[in-house]
Amino acid sequence: MKTLKDKVAVVTGGNRGIGYSTAQILAEAGAKVVITGRDKESVNNASAELGVKGFIADQRKLETLDELAKSLEDQVGKIDVLFLNAGLGTFQPVSSTPEDVYDLIMDTNLKGTFFTVQKLIPLLNDGASVIFNASVTPILGIPGSSVYAASNAAIVSLARILSKELSDRKIRVNTVSPGTIRAGVHTPSEEEQKKNLMPSEKRSAFENALERRMLLKRYGTACEVGNAVKFLASDESSFVNGSVLTVDGGVTVDSLNY
Repeated sequence: MKTLKDKVAVVTGGNRGIGYSTAQILAEAGAKVVITGRDKESVNNASAELGVKGFIADQRKLETLDELAKSLEDQVGKIDVLFLNAGLGTFQPVSSTPEDVYDLIMDTNLKGTFFTVQKLIPLLNDGASVIFNASVTPILGIPGSSVYAASNAAIVSLARILSKELSDRKIRVNTVSPGTIRAGVHTPSEEEQKKNLMPSEKRSAFENALERRMLLKRYGTACEVGNAVKFLASDESSFVNGSVLTVDGGVTVDSLNY
């Protein structure tokens, strides 16, 4: 069923992982999808594969967000669905996290997301749906995830506050909070690999530990997150506002096994 027929949906970081799969799912639901991303070649390839519009934007740079807002206004018009997905996933202990890594994560995940939504609020239709992508890391307290978890905890707070600030326009604001997914921010970008933010052996141990804790005993897929986003984007969630939808296979359930 085309639950998003003729709706305009913007997906940041839609050139890979969760963003790519979500863009595909929203398009299949009838939405007119626009994706954004930093890497020109990747965005162009993804937009061609998906049959959607693609715009280049680095959300860490406010001037490019101004350009994005202007391009969207000129070429797309009003927005019905905004999925704020772009982000980085990195893991280092507090004791050894350098300032440039802290800045990279916070500038991308928090500052970039904050100013992206700020710049695009004027383009939102009344009754639109805004969905933030966060993470279960603030709940789990995973060693090495301090900056990443803090950025995502801030995103959840931002979404809750924004749901109040936009309520007079009947704009719903929610958050999707994925666990370990086989695509998306857990797949290191070239920039992350150069910084060696999470060595492969540590990543493997981290993922194995999470899998043992998951009630479903498997990793999630980007499509499963995308389907959750589609629900929050559609009228099927018309009474859901200021909420966090956890998509984690039960990893955040603190169960006692005996």
